[in-house]
Amino acid sequence: MNDGHRVITGQVWRSGSPPLQEPAGPYEGYIVGPYPYHGTDPGPYPYDGTRPGPYPHPAPYDTPAAPPHQEGAAEPYPEHAPEPPAGPLAGPDGGGPRPGRGGRTTGVRPPSVRPGRVRRTVRLLAALLCALALTGAGTCAWAEFELDRSVDLSGLPDRPPQGRGTNYLVVGSDGRDGLSEQARKELHTGTAGGSRTDSMMLLHTGAHGTTMVSLPRDSWVTIPSYVDPNTGKFHRATKNKLNAAYSLGGPRMLVRTVELNTGLRVDHYAETGFAGFVGVVDAVGGVEMCVDRRIDDPKSGLKLRKGCHDLTGAQALAFVRQRHQEADGDLGRSRNQRAFLSALARKAAAPGVVLDPFRAYPALSAGLDTLDVDKGMELKTLLSLFQAMRSVSGGGGRQLNVPVSGPGSTGAARNALKWDEVKAKRLFAELRDDRPV
Repeated sequence: MNDGHRVITGQVWRSGSPPLQEPAGPYEGYIVGPYPYHGTDPGPYPYDGTRPGPYPHPAPYDTPAAPPHQEGAAEPYPEHAPEPPAGPLAGPDGGGPRPGRGGRTTGVRPPSVRPGRVRRTVRLLAALLCALALTGAGTCAWAEFELDRSVDLSGLPDRPPQGRGTNYLVVGSDGRDGLSEQARKELHTGTAGGSRTDSMMLLHTGAHGTTMVSLPRDSWVTIPSYVDPNTGKFHRATKNKLNAAYSLGGPRMLVRTVELNTGLRVDHYAETGFAGFVGVVDAVGGVEMCVDRRIDDPKSGLKLRKGCHDLTGAQALAFVRQRHQEADGDLGRSRNQRAFLSALARKAAAPGVVLDPFRAYPALSAGLDTLDVDKGMELKTLLSLFQAMRSVSGGGGRQLNVPVSGPGSTGAARNALKWDEVKAKRLFAELRDDRPV
């Protein structure tokens, strides 16, 4: 208080700036109010600069009638503003630098730019990859759970030593599990009980690529000795068709027979039945195959004109089973099986199938429904097998039949195929040592 007047002093703080110093003398400008007037003469007085008090109050407006805080009142500006200096801090219109927080001068903030097409595309791809990764993880977990590892290769007697590379025994059986009576009739599979092998292939992968060797079911080979689990009777080693090994002792006996006659150690086993085969072909939308003649086989039910066809599951099954229309008999059937299996692997790996969940999941489900593998088969190993088959179809390997010398000459061997001992021995030695075939 001074002479009856109230003087307001203190410090004003602003965010980002140092506190103001106390003024050295009384403020001689216009006091922003409204503040009550405590002079000796209560007034009222017009706001024209004649208001009494200890400090002068010059009128901030040219027109006395204009109140200092009337809404909509414009701030006074000089008629000609000084030209701002040009420089790196100049505004986008050539103006000077803009004041920042606390009175500091800052650069001009660039206007926000919406993401361009490239950025949006990158974000979309990133989201898609994340979705595929999550979906792929779930699919792998489901496939790992569904995979039937029912074939135990441990403890087999008289196994050959481990060679170089990896050997898979891929088997197509005539198991009718999962097929109704109507389906068996339509597919011409018959109603015979038990299971036999319709196709057998050795797939070797190593440093020199992939080699797929068909083992004809009518091959005349040595069946190793075994004990019948049902009767306990011991059976000595004997000659018979390769197809008989499976019916005598299932996958284990078949593996023993293949190892005994080839000298190759079978590292992994994979078998599928009729139902799985048909389901996979239908799920991928059919497989294109070309034939060089008209085929009409009442045994398998296959009827095709000369040319290229998109085979359905039923047609594909008939195609890989028929042999009566083949000049080479079982050798011709083995050749058709290799060609079709390669085409199926190529179709299943096509982007239109892999990236389409309405095709990929049914195909995977159908394949797993009747797929039996060995206990040591991991999901990544099964994928390696599939990739090897796909590489063969793409020209990254060789496809061939085991060398044969012709049909047998006596007894049951007359309807069988005898292997060429010299050529077959050389082929299996090359595979065992992982040398080029």
